[in-house]
Amino acid sequence: MASKVGVLYSGGKDSTYAAYLAQRQGHSLSCFITIKPESSESYLFHYPNVGWTRLQAEAIGVPLMTAEIKQVGEGEAYDLDEILEAAKTQHGFEGLVTGGLASQYQKDRFEKACVRVGLTPVSPLWQVDPEVYMRSIVRDGFNVIVTGVAAEGLTEAWLGRVIDEAMVDELVKLHRRVGVHIGFEGGEAETFVLDCPLFKRRIEVLDAVRHWFGDRGFLEIRDARLVDKGVVQKS
Repeated sequence: MASKVGVLYSGGKDSTYAAYLAQRQGHSLSCFITIKPESSESYLFHYPNVGWTRLQAEAIGVPLMTAEIKQVGEGEAYDLDEILEAAKTQHGFEGLVTGGLASQYQKDRFEKACVRVGLTPVSPLWQVDPEVYMRSIVRDGFNVIVTGVAAEGLTEAWLGRVIDEAMVDELVKLHRRVGVHIGFEGGEAETFVLDCPLFKRRIEVLDAVRHWFGDRGFLEIRDARLVDKGVVQKS
């Protein structure tokens, strides 16, 4: 049944595509909730570039709530309760959209948090076929870049790459060869959405720098802005 929903929002492909599907299913997007973990080792929350979700929320036209979590591990889920309660009170939604694909650990903890604060969990991507999902992102007009990698076969050159059909083909081969998850589940890679059908304007990255640590790294977006979709991107 359609309802007003909040979206647990990281700025990556999964939470954005989940919001897109929720809206297509008839749900009304009441607000985005971005959690900023203090540690890159967070078990539940996205780390690189979450500060830029303000542009994504503005591009879509929904309110954004942000909160910081200092704990790592089991305490993260309980810190989430207070954040969800405040968002629910302010924006009056009944359900919470999350973008998990296959992590039972995350799903269990998010659903328990929903129960504790009286929200209905909405998980439109749960157990989706990862290859079908990644090709759907491309087909449905999502412009998504890779902003973090931490898996065998994903080198520094992947940072900043756009998800396209060629990348999905490459991921299928990597999955067969070394077991990389085609949908980047489990922290193997992080992403950031620059444009999608939900956006009224798109994001242009003006400055970004790669940080590489031997076998993993991330792309730090240092400057970005919203531009009309017809405007040619700055070279």
